[in-house]
Amino acid sequence: MSAPHTTEKDTTTEDLPLQFARTKRFSLGVPKQFTASPDGERVLFVRTADGRSPVSSLWLHESGEERILVDPLTLAGADDDVPEAELIRRERARETSAGIVAYATDAAVRTVVFALSGALWLAGTDGSAPRPLPTAGPAVDPRLSPDGTLVSYVTGGALHVVHADGTGERQLAAPEGPEVTYGLADHASAESIHREASSWWSPDGSALLVVRADSAPVQRWYLSDPANPTKAPRTMAYPAAGTANAEVSLHLVRVDGTRIPVRLPRAADLDTHPAGAWTDPAFEYIVEGGWDAGGAFATVQTRDQRTAYRLGIDAETGEVELTDRQHDDAWLEFLPGATRLARSGLVLGDGLPAALDVRAVLGTVGGTIYFTASDEPTETHVWTYAPESGYARLTEEPGVHTAALGGDTVVLDSRTLDGQTVTVLRDGKPAGRIEVLAEQPLVTPRPEFLVLGERELRTSLYLPSWHKAGSAKLPVVVHSYAGPGAQTVQRGNGWQHAVNQWFAEQGFAVLSIDGRGTPGRGVEWRKAVHGDQLTPVLEDQADAVRAAVERFPDLDGDRVGIRGWSFGGYLAAAAVLHRPDVFHAAVAGAAPTDLTLYDTHWKERFLGHPDVLPQNYERCSLVAHAHKLTRPLLLVQGMADDNVVPAHMLRFSQALVTAGRLHSVLPLPGETHLVTKEGVADRLLWLNVEFLKKSLNA
Repeated sequence: MSAPHTTEKDTTTEDLPLQFARTKRFSLGVPKQFTASPDGERVLFVRTADGRSPVSSLWLHESGEERILVDPLTLAGADDDVPEAELIRRERARETSAGIVAYATDAAVRTVVFALSGALWLAGTDGSAPRPLPTAGPAVDPRLSPDGTLVSYVTGGALHVVHADGTGERQLAAPEGPEVTYGLADHASAESIHREASSWWSPDGSALLVVRADSAPVQRWYLSDPANPTKAPRTMAYPAAGTANAEVSLHLVRVDGTRIPVRLPRAADLDTHPAGAWTDPAFEYIVEGGWDAGGAFATVQTRDQRTAYRLGIDAETGEVELTDRQHDDAWLEFLPGATRLARSGLVLGDGLPAALDVRAVLGTVGGTIYFTASDEPTETHVWTYAPESGYARLTEEPGVHTAALGGDTVVLDSRTLDGQTVTVLRDGKPAGRIEVLAEQPLVTPRPEFLVLGERELRTSLYLPSWHKAGSAKLPVVVHSYAGPGAQTVQRGNGWQHAVNQWFAEQGFAVLSIDGRGTPGRGVEWRKAVHGDQLTPVLEDQADAVRAAVERFPDLDGDRVGIRGWSFGGYLAAAAVLHRPDVFHAAVAGAAPTDLTLYDTHWKERFLGHPDVLPQNYERCSLVAHAHKLTRPLLLVQGMADDNVVPAHMLRFSQALVTAGRLHSVLPLPGETHLVTKEGVADRLLWLNVEFLKKSLNA
């Protein structure tokens, strides 16, 4: 097999922004999606050939060495004709590369299946040549039966199956209408619930548990390309807050063609369901599904997200058994891996350290539970628990660590400020490394981690490498995300560190702040934004800026800018609207300014139903407060963004115009929510710098 595709590198005239774009935010060359075999002998993963190659290949680590298993360029070239359903799946997953970006294996990890440009391919870990399988149409999300003899896939919304030898291709479940799919996630499930799968094979390979999604009730949005008026608008089923969701259900689909609907409960018991200003006990969300030794299972959640039922499913009748009820007065969170752990009969013991914020259950080896947790918000470590030995932290170096398990093998993925390493452990001892081929940034990050204010806000400060204390006052730029589900103040090698340091080298002091609502500091911290996603978040940013200016005399508190993307863009725009006393200019990218335009599951989680609690949406949305703008504001928007759609920017800009408030707008034609294209991502950083320099008299 030929060597994987590599990319020529010429950095003679390159700067950090151009490198940032060419490396897709330094994501190329990073190994990911590790699968360790049950016997611990093999580890599969995907990775591009270097830090510039945009095409991911399938790799195998075995006997202490890694080798390429499948180079997609030897099969069908790059992704020339990717099915629309796969493009949507990649956008929801924020996938930055092409080629083999997802795969599935049998239980023994001896056989692998993947889709490439709609074609279905099967390969063996023994090094045998990959071979194509016949399909009825472009294949999406292929999955192997545990014994490796059958492959399921979706085409045209229908679930199909084919034997691994290429025979017996047939349809198992056909959509009853143009808006129905079997085995694909609807928008809310993929974008906000983060359910990665919509079909699961039974252990004996005789059936699949499959999600049926009917998007007919969902309102239709039409996303056009203003730069290409000859192109027809794209129609999209988008469940905005307060509107109808897709109707989702579960079905047991047998290989012999028979199908049994799973009898999911329609609504939660009102006697146990938490009360609230808005209550909707209907089970509208399927959070997870699967099979284990105990059979099929699923978790369903109510529309108001306060109740969830864990269900065991009878594979013969479709009847369900309630195995666990979960309730919360604000909203329920679902710990990855927790359901499988509970069904195994193992539990994290009563001695769980109070300071630990558990992030995910990774799995079990024997009776030992592996999980990730934070005892300091800027770090995430791999921990173990066994009843006889208690709790132990497997990783020591400050950073962000996780792992994949298989047999007695642990694939330890560690990101520290010095870089990223992937170590294969056998019986707790190093048994090899998986190479990380990502480029090192041209700028060396120099973050100083701070704890600021009464709420001990985790903050990172970046100063120019050339700055001498006391020599000059530096204008300040805040670059935070500050929203649910993500942190920027971490002791790992995220791209934000490099970009923030580059901004500092342009003559700024840069601050990044994780406040209330962000992960890593426990349930109460995360849920402090219930009912109000703006006031606590903005208050924490302002408090951290004031505390930093007091501690570091070289920070100029009279020249403070703020920039961000997505929730960070929303924060930036809100900062100059509501706190012009602290923030003097803002660059707001992909900012959700009208929160009624965001999806049901994500926005109703925090603010409730807009018809019942309109005050929450009015308080937190920015459109109604446009008249308050007194500071320079640049709005940046990808015009092909189907997550934060351009209507957010346009409605806000219209309100600013109506209020007579001068502002700037930078549309990005053809760009989605994840802007990585060379010539756009790099220039956008420079435009940010120029706008902030001008606005802050820097």
